[in-house]
Amino acid sequence: MKHVDIYTDGACRGNPGRGGWGAILVFCGVEKELSGGEPLTTNNRMELMGAIKAMEALKEPCEITLTSDSKYLTDAINKGWLESWKKRGWKKADKSPVLNIELWQRIDELLKIHNVTFVWVHGHRGHAYNERCDVLATTFADSLS
Repeated sequence: MKHVDIYTDGACRGNPGRGGWGAILVFCGVEKELSGGEPLTTNNRMELMGAIKAMEALKEPCEITLTSDSKYLTDAINKGWLESWKKRGWKKADKSPVLNIELWQRIDELLKIHNVTFVWVHGHRGHAYNERCDVLATTFADSLS
């Protein structure tokens, strides 16, 4: 499998509000930037969309290291929340429905295709790719005004 490094971020002007996501895919030293957004969304949705759109951009199954400043995204995978939600019929431990279920289901399907390691990085602390993804996300969100 080819190895791809993916960096993602989401942003929202208001929560809910105008939102954007940014992603950078790095393969063999070549970088590809992606961005998008929605006129009325939440920050968590944009964090998930950055990861989804980046993984969906790959044309074949890959080994991925996905770096994000979203604890919502990285903890759901690394702490086993996603698997627990599925086992409980997409319910959280308190039996309430999982928020953003359709996005989590898309991520779940992508994890069946790609071998992904999720890495959390503290946002806005000088990580070059995280900072660039933030610019991509906020620029897109701002373009929706």
